[in-house]
Amino acid sequence: MSVPSGFDELIHPATRLSVVALLAATEWADFAFVRDSLSLSDSAVSKQLHTLEEAEYLEIQKEGAGRKRRTRVRLTDRGRTAFEGHVAALRAIVQGAGPQGDGAERRDSRPAEAAR
Repeated sequence: MSVPSGFDELIHPATRLSVVALLAATEWADFAFVRDSLSLSDSAVSKQLHTLEEAEYLEIQKEGAGRKRRTRVRLTDRGRTAFEGHVAALRAIVQGAGPQGDGAERRDSRPAEAAR
């Protein structure tokens, strides 16, 4: 099976996919909201946000200074388009694996001993 158009290797890892999915549901999100919603450490969130920012999939906005510093993030149009394409590609993969997928006959994939 070939990889469907729109599948995005950058978004696909579970943590980044979770970040992008969370951001897709909102305009802007506070760093703390992302961290707490996904039960990640500050460093894990920072690493994923940095990777996505480098790809221009999200924008990071920092306001204030010191203890009152606030970091907000949002998906860019490019990031939103990539996410939507990736979700469509995942749906195509899942639908292709179903009983009506490619019309090929399905066989029991268990070893012969287990199938008895």
